[in-house]
Amino acid sequence: MKTMTAVAALAACLSLGLAAPAFAQEHGSHGAHAAHGHQHAEFESGRFHVRIDGPEHPVGDIILIPGLTSSPEIWDGLTDELKGRYRVHRVHVQGFAGAPAEDNATGPVAAPVAEDLARYIAEQNLNKPVVIGHSMGGTIAMMLAARHPDSVGKLMVVDMVPFMGVMFGPPGTTAESVAPIADQVYAGMSSSPREAYNAQATASINGMINTEALRAGPIRDMETSDQQVAASSFRELIVTDLRPELSRITAPTEVLYVKFNDPRMTPEITDAIYRMSYQGLSGVELKRIDNSAHFIMLDQPAAFAAEVNAFLE
Repeated sequence: MKTMTAVAALAACLSLGLAAPAFAQEHGSHGAHAAHGHQHAEFESGRFHVRIDGPEHPVGDIILIPGLTSSPEIWDGLTDELKGRYRVHRVHVQGFAGAPAEDNATGPVAAPVAEDLARYIAEQNLNKPVVIGHSMGGTIAMMLAARHPDSVGKLMVVDMVPFMGVMFGPPGTTAESVAPIADQVYAGMSSSPREAYNAQATASINGMINTEALRAGPIRDMETSDQQVAASSFRELIVTDLRPELSRITAPTEVLYVKFNDPRMTPEITDAIYRMSYQGLSGVELKRIDNSAHFIMLDQPAAFAAEVNAFLE
């Protein structure tokens, strides 16, 4: 069947894409980051910490969640675009991009991060913030919006489907049936010699970012991320099926995505896969961004910012 062939091709694309790191321009301690103008939220969590930028009297709050092994710097351009009007909360997941693993050292990562984000929103007295998540961050954002619908005002998912597991098995694959494959993927990622792990991740970055000048940052982030946390997170993504939970999301939702980086994949097939993936979410807007790889905010920053601004307004 044509659609299932497309899903098989998608597996090759996203299994590489989500396993690779995201963009960062700098590293350093929490104190060093203060020199760049943002502050860190007063919030106790072993799952993540948060950088805050924005005016004293913002028009609203926006939470930005990066993907697997990504640094908050992936959102630098968007933050600069928004921080004059909005208070921007950039999440840095523990274990990624130089942050100590802490509570993410073992077990699931995405689901506990989503739960702590709900607590963060409540404790920071945020009034229905806009939540934007890229890749694994998109999964976390969907978990938050589905499991705590009253906490989220608007939701944007950037280049992520609600169930990766379908890419690793035949039609009808479930979270339970794909678990053995997820275990194999985890074993391979977690036990791979670091040099080999780095080499494979470096190769995958080239297919995730079209703009060659921006590929060095993701490589540095990968090299400073915890390999075990990355492996656990990727296993969790494979076995997490959010399709049954999509109907619980009440926030207006938009999904931005790109044509899959595979010569067999046409824009039309890509569109069909996303429509099928999100058919359980009433009113969702699906928008394909052309001439971009997985990191839309890097390859097409102007188009990405325009979509975000339109969504906010």
